[in-house]
Amino acid sequence: MFILSRVWLILTLFLPLGAQAAVGEPYSRARLDALNQAGQPVLVAVHADWCGTCRVQDRVLGDLLGSKKYSPIKVLRVDYDQQRAAVLSFGVRYQSTLILFKSGKEVARSVAETDPALIAELLNQAL
Repeated sequence: MFILSRVWLILTLFLPLGAQAAVGEPYSRARLDALNQAGQPVLVAVHADWCGTCRVQDRVLGDLLGSKKYSPIKVLRVDYDQQRAAVLSFGVRYQSTLILFKSGKEVARSVAETDPALIAELLNQAL
């Protein structure tokens, strides 16, 4: 399993993104606050377009969030290079950081994770 997930990671790093759309909507503090107030589970994905790990996370998240189970989770994308104030406000040091909120509180965080099973475990904490 470990070898297969790593082979998948290597292959997806070198395959073009093609027409795949970015997962989530652009981050704003107002949008995060509104979703948190509404009790909506939120995944904040700190992303950089040049980051291979981020591209793999996008593919994994696209697959997972397309299922009914994870459909309640809203995704907000923080641009690592362009939204430095937001990056710093979350205490993020690296792109490819995933931060999960439930009931307005951070419940989980992951850095550079690309294993679909582990990302699913992360998302499960919001349900």
